[in-house]
Amino acid sequence: MARKTSWEWSRTAQTRKSMLQAAREVFGEHGFAEANVSEVVARARSSVGSLYHHFGGKTELFLALYEDHQAAHEQAASASVARAKQEGVTDPVELLIAGARAYLDGAWERRDLVRLFIEGDGPPGFELIRRTRNREWVRQNAVLLGSGGEPLDRFTVTVLTSIIGEAAREVATSDSEEDAREVAEAAMTLIRRLDPLTIR
Repeated sequence: MARKTSWEWSRTAQTRKSMLQAAREVFGEHGFAEANVSEVVARARSSVGSLYHHFGGKTELFLALYEDHQAAHEQAASASVARAKQEGVTDPVELLIAGARAYLDGAWERRDLVRLFIEGDGPPGFELIRRTRNREWVRQNAVLLGSGGEPLDRFTVTVLTSIIGEAAREVATSDSEEDAREVAEAAMTLIRRLDPLTIR
């Protein structure tokens, strides 16, 4: 099998990017169930065959959009935590807050996607994928906080993670960036009040 040239890889990446952008628009306007593949490819200036080649179908396209969105969240949060550590922050709760701020900034920047993914109009099995992702998020936060395996520890981390998730929903549906920032600051205040080290 012939190896792809850098130009071919670049073209493949651009085609994928164009389709994901078009899908973002179409799913955002119509929801998953009512979205039409032909409208996606028309906006991407591509073909149905190309969409099926890159993604396999409408469901896979929706899930790829979700995975890209989640990856952007994770990269921004990880980078923010790493910066905080470089600046000398060692308090686990403050590190969690650094990651949460980046996460909520992303929720505002990609508010159309947050709204799309919380409205429940996804392909079969999407809710399970979301719940699995959320459990992994709780696990990652538990590691960041140095949480133990006791029931109270698990519950506290789940509550803190839920605060960030619910704040993201509110941020995404805010009328202005100012309102979104107020929600984010309220979430940070609540997280500090629920510092797991003070709950015991």
